[in-house]
Amino acid sequence: MNTFAYIRQNLGLLVFEAYQHASMVFQCVLLAAIIGVGVSIAVYKTPWLSGLAGGISSVAFSIPSFALFGVMIPIVGLGVTPAVVALTVYAILPIVRNSIVGLSNVDKSMVDAAKGMGMGRMGILFRIELPLAWPVVLTGIRVATQLTMGIGAIAAYVSGPGLGDLIFSGLARLGGANSLNAILVGTVGIILLALLFDAVYVLIGRLTTSRGLRV
Repeated sequence: MNTFAYIRQNLGLLVFEAYQHASMVFQCVLLAAIIGVGVSIAVYKTPWLSGLAGGISSVAFSIPSFALFGVMIPIVGLGVTPAVVALTVYAILPIVRNSIVGLSNVDKSMVDAAKGMGMGRMGILFRIELPLAWPVVLTGIRVATQLTMGIGAIAAYVSGPGLGDLIFSGLARLGGANSLNAILVGTVGIILLALLFDAVYVLIGRLTTSRGLRV
């Protein structure tokens, strides 16, 4: 059976697994963005804390994904939970690093001017610092999404949802009927989802970043 015939025959399953993969990535990255930006806001004013957060991020980033998924099994078992935990951990790392860099590099003269106008700490954060740091923060979220999209395929190792199931099932029966089709469709599906997500981020960046910062 050729690849197009395989897609037609299994279209319903492919759409469902693509939806599961996209949903898993979206939820993990959203949770990671909330945690990562929150941590960055808490530490970026204190050099040793921001250095510690960056160091932990770098060390955690070096953990092989298979090993992290394997560690999750005895703790939370198989299924969605270990997939979500592991993917969220990986997604947090680039978000924390970029958010700290973005917030730390905001022009101090603009912060001082805001203070001189009587603006409070929260006002400066939400009206000056975060908007100016947003392009760098968004880049971190984009990187986290692409990373999570790829590592999400390995979630099938712990019976997680998504297109990785096609890839793993194809590899498990390599040489059998439609094994290569399953691997190819799963891989291309993840690539297409990654491109779609990235296009959405480009649009979000254009809509939420001032023209001056885009230049």
